[in-house]
Amino acid sequence: MRCSLSIPIAGVAVILASVAMASLAISQTSAKYTNVGKAPTQEEIKAWDIGISYDGGGLPPGSGTAKEGAVVYANNCVYCHGTDLKGVGAGTPNPIAPALVGGEGSLTTTRPIRTIGSFYPFATTVWDFVNRAMPRGRTRTLTPTEVYAVTAFLLYKNNIIKETDVMDAKSLPKVQMPNRNGFLPARIEDIADRKKRGCTRGQCPETTIPQ
Repeated sequence: MRCSLSIPIAGVAVILASVAMASLAISQTSAKYTNVGKAPTQEEIKAWDIGISYDGGGLPPGSGTAKEGAVVYANNCVYCHGTDLKGVGAGTPNPIAPALVGGEGSLTTTRPIRTIGSFYPFATTVWDFVNRAMPRGRTRTLTPTEVYAVTAFLLYKNNIIKETDVMDAKSLPKVQMPNRNGFLPARIEDIADRKKRGCTRGQCPETTIPQ
């Protein structure tokens, strides 16, 4: 059975006009401009290159304890997250900020509560998020030492470290989070069964298709 498709002349004209307009737009966007912008300096690149690896790669010098972090929290975080760290308005349709403590054992229930203590797999994630996104409205205003201190405070309040434990670039990555084993391994190669690794970068494990 054959199927033919006929396009009216007017339709062809519209298609050709659309192709011409698209080609013109591409040529305009690819034009070379002068005196617009400048290459960033190394200092400017460094200011934005703040990513922290799960294993602590990229963590800067500095250190802090939970006792020191309590002061940082009171001055910068308490307004949104509350004195009890349970979040102002948490549990309401429009909370100001999420809870930072609690939720232990809730991830397997129908009402999971994702907090630092119940959900985060790496302590370095806490440092990274605070450093890049907190305090709200004043991001990037905390020094590395203040970030270490408030991170220690949050970990202490979740019963993960002691109040006197010093957090720095060496000790923070070593903190064992309660839900560390609730995620896939940090390296996909650590999953022994290749069929359980899933697809990565367009490459999928060989599977047998039922006949």
